[in-house]
Amino acid sequence: MQATHIQQRNTSKALLEGASRKTAFSALLLSLALAGCGQNAANSADASMPQHPMPKQEVVVTTLQAEDVVLTRELPGRTVASLVAEVRPQVSGIVMQRQFTEGTKVEAGQALYQLADDSYRADLNKAEAGLAAARVVLENARMTASRTARLLAINAISTQANDDAQAALQKAQADVRVAEAAVDSAKVQLSYSRITSPITGFIGKSTVTQGALVTTAQTSALATVQQLDPIYVDLTQPSTEMLQFRKALASGTLEKMKSVPVTLVLEDGTPYEHTGKIAFNEMTVDPSTGSFSLRVEVPNPERLLMPGMYVRGEFGMGVRPGAILVPQRALSRTPQGTASVLVVDATGSVSNRSVSVSQTVGDKWLVESGLNAGDQVVIEGLQKIKPGDDVIVSESVTRTDASQLSQHNAPQGANSTSTPAAG
Repeated sequence: MQATHIQQRNTSKALLEGASRKTAFSALLLSLALAGCGQNAANSADASMPQHPMPKQEVVVTTLQAEDVVLTRELPGRTVASLVAEVRPQVSGIVMQRQFTEGTKVEAGQALYQLADDSYRADLNKAEAGLAAARVVLENARMTASRTARLLAINAISTQANDDAQAALQKAQADVRVAEAAVDSAKVQLSYSRITSPITGFIGKSTVTQGALVTTAQTSALATVQQLDPIYVDLTQPSTEMLQFRKALASGTLEKMKSVPVTLVLEDGTPYEHTGKIAFNEMTVDPSTGSFSLRVEVPNPERLLMPGMYVRGEFGMGVRPGAILVPQRALSRTPQGTASVLVVDATGSVSNRSVSVSQTVGDKWLVESGLNAGDQVVIEGLQKIKPGDDVIVSESVTRTDASQLSQHNAPQGANSTSTPAAG
């Protein structure tokens, strides 16, 4: 009886557990059904809402134009004095006096040193005395020749006697000329004892002092005089560039300039005030460097340039007709080095364009291929767009318009600096 009661109780418990499981499973199914209905309702709501397109990005473009551009080249160089004279003695002697101040300007013919001239004055006096004696002999020979000529006319003397008298006259005349040459030579030697400057320029330090012995055979100069206005600048250019330049002229891609002014940049990066001109180019290439020299003549009235200074010279190589220039900020490069720009067509669509550039002209690249006049190249907003996007175009202000605007807004009396166009 007790066993039957326990069995009934276990059966009732099992029935209750089974009912509980069925109830929980039904609740789970109900929740899943409700969730699915909610998702379907949300999807239906999203599908019923209107879809808005992405807004167009605004970019700034520049319209490319064909223009004649002067291609420039910057070369390193050193300044050289236009005239250099090393002062050396032409006679030997003791330096009695130095007659200049070191580092100052001297004129051509100005006395620099005075040597002891006693022996040279004595030689001049001796030569002058010899000349006086030769002239006395000449006068005697002239009278003798005149007398013998008259006697020969009356047959008072022989012809031989007259010929001897005429020959003596000619010899006396020659002796006078020799004596005169000796006097001139003595005067020249005496003048050499006064050492003068051969050119006008600035003189450096003196290598001798008063009391020093100088000789005609010495190798060291007494001082050096240099002319600094104008001054020369020797620029160095690779010979390969000259070959490319001549080929470009021959093919017509480059036109020769009528005048070639040269602008100098000093060691500290500041531009030099005066403009130079090319004097000549060396016709021989240095085999050790593969380059040749260009000599530029530059005014130097303020003597700012001194011989031996390092400068850079910029000059025009030629005119490139119909060149296309693209701003440097518009160009990007791939890891492989390929250059490209983003171009906007007439419909406002952006496309990627591969370009080939050769050199910089100011803040722009010189385009060799890939772009044409009239193309609109994106220069601002590059990070917001990609090829295939539709954009709103805003044209950039050109350099000429900007300079005119700045001059128009500048106050009266203010100093305005205009930046020249590329080339």
